[in-house]
Amino acid sequence: MKAVIYTEYGPPEVLHLTEVEKPTPKDNEILIKVYARSVGYGDLVARNFRSITPREFNMPSLLWVPTKLVFGLRKPRIRILGSELAGEVEAVGKDVTRFKVGDQVYGYPGQNFGANAEYICMRENGSVTHKPANMSYEEAATVPYGAMMALNLLKKANIRPGQKVLINGASGSIGSYALQLAKHDGAEVTGVCGTARVEMVKRLGADHVIDYTCEDFTQNGQQYDVIFDVLGKSTFPRAKKSLTPNGLLLYTSFKLPHLLHMLRTARSGGQKVVCAFSGEGYAYLDTIRELVEAGAITTVVDRTFPLDQAAEAHRYAESGQRTGHVVITSGAQ
Repeated sequence: MKAVIYTEYGPPEVLHLTEVEKPTPKDNEILIKVYARSVGYGDLVARNFRSITPREFNMPSLLWVPTKLVFGLRKPRIRILGSELAGEVEAVGKDVTRFKVGDQVYGYPGQNFGANAEYICMRENGSVTHKPANMSYEEAATVPYGAMMALNLLKKANIRPGQKVLINGASGSIGSYALQLAKHDGAEVTGVCGTARVEMVKRLGADHVIDYTCEDFTQNGQQYDVIFDVLGKSTFPRAKKSLTPNGLLLYTSFKLPHLLHMLRTARSGGQKVVCAFSGEGYAYLDTIRELVEAGAITTVVDRTFPLDQAAEAHRYAESGQRTGHVVITSGAQ
């Protein structure tokens, strides 16, 4: 089968199409013919991880070394990227009961990656399930990671109708779904993004949009019940005046200072900081499918590239020009 591999870290040019062995599903696995996969933030980081310093790493620095070991110190240990996908079940292991050949699915292989290939095997009880019926393969491939993270993390905010919520990073994979889920919960939502993606964030339903190149949300005098900072760009001392007296500052990417502020505010009767990781699994994807089919969640695909143009897809995804998700396609659909 064809797959896009990389054997050294670096710019998009390190990606190249080659022939690799087609996988065979184990007893508890399904073989998926992949029709579409997204180009996510994790793909871009993994491709060039050798140049990522502890300061640039968007998690606590203590995790930088073990992450280096997982990815590979000098050369990539995992050679096929791609952590979100949509496709069709081509074969099932003998113990599989949730799927049959021909089922349309979408899923999240996660840090195992592997979706930048014509075929991938995934465990039946992993983060894979039947794709939303009202989405194309290209659209469905942009959903799993961001929507799962947003769904899990926003539960910690317990958003109620009428509350004011700000999503800092509203055009990214997590932020774009957090925006829609907060709207679904009845919140008045403000999205923060760059100039190129203002219209996209409006299309996703934001009540207000702030272009961070023109305005600093921490300086505009507005207050929010929840600030969801996807990439940990705002500090608690800077953002606290933008929170209501009982407001919550929620981080999904965080450093040691963020964690210290969480500890300091944990027993506070007022403003709180929460740093959280998210769970994953097919049950979450089933919930997301229901929300998509009910019209509560949509997506915006900017551009698609064929599998043999994966390098161009990565280059475009990190160019700052994208106005939606970037997807790599393959196979008859």
